[in-house]
Amino acid sequence: MIVYHSDKTGFAKDVETGEIDSIILDNFRSAVGHGVGESERRAWHQSLTHMHVVLSDQGIPADCGVCVELQIPQTSKRIDFIVAGQDHRKRDRAVIVELKQWTEAERTPMDGIVRTFVGGAKREMSHPSYQAWSYAGLLRDFNEAVYEGDIELHPCAFLHNFTDGRQLTHPHYRRYTEEAPLFVKRDVQRLREFIKKYVKYGDRKEIIFRIDQGKIRPSKRLAESMAGLLRGNPEFTMIDDQKVVYERALHLAETTTGTDNRVLLVHGGPGTGKSVVAVNLLVELIRRRHLTQYVTKNAAPRAVFETKLTGVMSKTKYSNLFRGSGAFMTADRNAFRVLVVDEAHRLNEKSGYFQNQGENQVKELIEASNLTVFFLDEDQRVTFKDIGTREEILRWARASGAAVEEMELESQFRCNGSDGYLAWLDDVLQIRETAHKNLSGIDYDFQVFTCPNELRATIEERNLETNRSRMVAGYCWDWKSKKDPEALDVTIPEHDFAMRWNLTEDGSLWIVKPSSINEIGCIHTCQGLELDYVGVVVGEDLVVREGRVVTQPEKRARHDRSIFGYKKMLKEDPEKARKEARAIILNTYRTLMTRGMKGCYIYCVDPETQEYFQERSRRPTA
Repeated sequence: MIVYHSDKTGFAKDVETGEIDSIILDNFRSAVGHGVGESERRAWHQSLTHMHVVLSDQGIPADCGVCVELQIPQTSKRIDFIVAGQDHRKRDRAVIVELKQWTEAERTPMDGIVRTFVGGAKREMSHPSYQAWSYAGLLRDFNEAVYEGDIELHPCAFLHNFTDGRQLTHPHYRRYTEEAPLFVKRDVQRLREFIKKYVKYGDRKEIIFRIDQGKIRPSKRLAESMAGLLRGNPEFTMIDDQKVVYERALHLAETTTGTDNRVLLVHGGPGTGKSVVAVNLLVELIRRRHLTQYVTKNAAPRAVFETKLTGVMSKTKYSNLFRGSGAFMTADRNAFRVLVVDEAHRLNEKSGYFQNQGENQVKELIEASNLTVFFLDEDQRVTFKDIGTREEILRWARASGAAVEEMELESQFRCNGSDGYLAWLDDVLQIRETAHKNLSGIDYDFQVFTCPNELRATIEERNLETNRSRMVAGYCWDWKSKKDPEALDVTIPEHDFAMRWNLTEDGSLWIVKPSSINEIGCIHTCQGLELDYVGVVVGEDLVVREGRVVTQPEKRARHDRSIFGYKKMLKEDPEKARKEARAIILNTYRTLMTRGMKGCYIYCVDPETQEYFQERSRRPTA
C-alpha cells in the first residue's frame, strides 16, 4: 500500500504549498479507513519539509520517484520515504530513508537498540539504521518484484533534528550503520551525495509501483539458506510424536486452499518439544516457499531460537521471520500461508504498549493465515492477561469458520524424560493430586538447599560444563537495578545473599549470555526455554502452612505486571481474584521448576515451606 507517490517536482510543489501533510492524511484515511494523531501529522510536515530541502539538488533528477509511507505487506511496518530511479548504468535503484524527529538518544549495550524519549517517557527502541536495514531485508527476501526484478535497495536513516550523532554511530552499532548509513541535521549534503550515488536518472520503470504490487513469497535464496541452517543442528532434531505432528502440519499446509482458515492445536507439557517442532516447521515451510512466520508473545523464545538457528547473538536477516503476537492487528485475511504460534498460552487479548490495540490476538492470528498452528500448555499461563486456552482458541476458530484438528505431544524430553517428576511436582504444588508422593524411582536431580549461597555456588559449578545453568526466582523483589545498575535486587539478608535481576542490556538473550550466570532471571526471561540445571529461589508469594500450599499475591513485587488488576478484582469478586492469582503463582513456579532438563535445585525463603519441600523430596531408602 502506497500512501503518497509522486515525482520530485510534484513532491516539491506539495511541500511548498503547505499541503503535503493534508494530502497524505486524506490518502491514509482512504487506504486504511482512519486518520492519525496530530503528532504524527506534524511529524509528516516537519520531516517531509526536511526531505524537500535534501532533494532540492539539481543532481537529483526531477522525475525520480518519491514515495511516502509505503506499507510493507504482511507487516504493520511502513517505510517513511523512498527515492527511486536508475543509476549511471541504468540499473533500477531505490533509496529507503527512515525518518526520525528525535533530538537525543542514548546508546545501550543491547544489539541494535537505543534509548530515546518517545510517548512521554524514555523507551528502548530499534536503532534507526537497524530499522532501515531490516525493512530493506524484508523486501529483498519476500518481495518478488525486488529479488526477481533486480531492484537494488539502499537503506539509510535521517535524524533531521539530531545535532550530535556520536551515540548512534558508536562502533557498537557499526554493523547496522555500515549497511544503512545514519545522517543527522548537519549531514544534508552527505545525504544528497548518498542519494545521487544511486539515483542519477528518473523512475521511468515505475519502480515504486512494481515494489508495491510485487508478489509476496520467500525468495529462493532465503529458502535455501534457512534449510542450510537447520542441517546438522542437533538442537532441532525431531523424534517420536514430534515427527508425527510435524508431518501432519505440513500436510495441512499443502492441502489447505487459499481461501480456507484451518487451525491445528498441539497440546504438550514442558519438554515435549513444542518449540523444536515449531522451528522445524518454520524452516521447512520457508523451504517450500510458503509465506510463514514463527510467532510468540514473549520476545525471549524468538531471540533465543533465532540465535540457536544462526549461531550468532546479533540480529540477522532471519529476524524478520520471528514475530510478536501483536503484529497481526492490521493483517489482511489469509495474508499468510501458515503462522506457527509457539507458547500460545501466553497470547493476550489486546496488543500495543498499553494493551489497548487490536481486538483479540487469537482471532487475529487465525484470520491472518490459511493455517494457524498453536502450540499450547495451559498450565504455563503466568499472568492475568494470558488468554491462550483451548476454549478461547476453539471459540475464535468457530467464529472465523476455521476447521480445527487437535494433536498431543506426549514424549518427555525435559526433566530427564521423567513424566514422574512432573506428576510429583504437580502433587507437591497441589495443582492436582497424583500418585507420585515422593521421588522414589524418578531419575531427576532435585535438591533442596538450606542456604541460597550454596545453591548459587552449585549452579555456577554446573554452568562450567555447558553454560546451560542459571538462577531464577519468583518475582517477589523490586527491580531496583533497572534504574540503578549497581543496585542488588534479590536480597536475603540473613544469609548475606544478594543478586541483581537480569539486566536489560542482555535483552531477550539473557538466558544464553555467558555473563548472565551472575544475575538472576524471572519467569519472563526463561519461559519457553530450557536449561540443563535451574536454581529456583521460592519467594514469599508461595508458602506452606500446616501442609497446605498457600499463595500470597500481595508478596509479589510492585513492578510485577503478571497479576496487575488483582486488587481491583479482589474488591469486585474476591473468590475469583484469589483463584486466578493462585493459579498464576502455582503455574509460575511449576514453569520455573521445569526449566532444567537434568536437575532443579531450590531454596525457599520461608522456613516452613523449606521443610515441606525437604520432606516431600526425600527418597525412601530400601
